[in-house]
Amino acid sequence: MTVCSPFDGYKELPARVTPTSLVSYDRNRYSVNAAAVGKTAMIRAYANRIVIVRDGEVIGEHQRQFGRDKVSYDAWHYLEVLKHKPGALRNGAPFKDWQLPTPLFEIRQALSRRPDGDRQFVGILSAVSVYGIDAVATGCAEALATGAASRDVVLNILSCTYDDPDTSDCETPLHLPDLTAPPIADCLRYDELLTEAAYVAG
Repeated sequence: MTVCSPFDGYKELPARVTPTSLVSYDRNRYSVNAAAVGKTAMIRAYANRIVIVRDGEVIGEHQRQFGRDKVSYDAWHYLEVLKHKPGALRNGAPFKDWQLPTPLFEIRQALSRRPDGDRQFVGILSAVSVYGIDAVATGCAEALATGAASRDVVLNILSCTYDDPDTSDCETPLHLPDLTAPPIADCLRYDELLTEAAYVAG
C-alpha cells in the first residue's frame, strides 16, 4: 500500500540579503536573521506565508504580504545588531511595534531612565536564546517585584532558578585530520622542562 505524503507546494527563488537584513519578494520585503546579511538565501513563497531558507536552515518566516512596498520585521532577527548598537532600540524600525511579554516591557521602561539602560535590556534579551522567553519574563517579573530592575539581577535569578543548558562538544573542523590517538596529559614533562631551564641558567 502506497502512503501519500502531503504536497508541500511553494514557489522558490533566490534572493540576496540586503545590509538591513531584508529580502524582497513580489514588491514586499521580509526580515531574516542578521547573520545572513550579504548572502544568498532561498525564498519559499506559500499561499499565505513566506519562508526564507539558507543552507537548509530557516532564517526567517512571515505571513505573506499582499500589496506593494510593505515590510515585515521580526525584531529577534536583529538581536546581534542590538548587541553592538543598543541605541537602535529607541528608534530602529524593527523595534517600533515589538510585542514583548508584559514583564519585559515593564523592565525596559524602568531601564530606559538609566544611561546604560538600553545596553542592560539587550543583555536581558540575549538570555532568551539560553533560557527561553517565558523564563526570562518570569525573571523580569521577580526582579521588578523586588524593586531591583537590572540586567545583573535578572541574570542572577535565571542562573539560580534554572540549570545551565547542556553544551555540545566542539566538532572537529573538516580541514583537520581525524585524531587517531587521544592526547595524554603528562605533568612530568613540565618538571623536565624546568630541570632543563635550571641547567641552562646554571
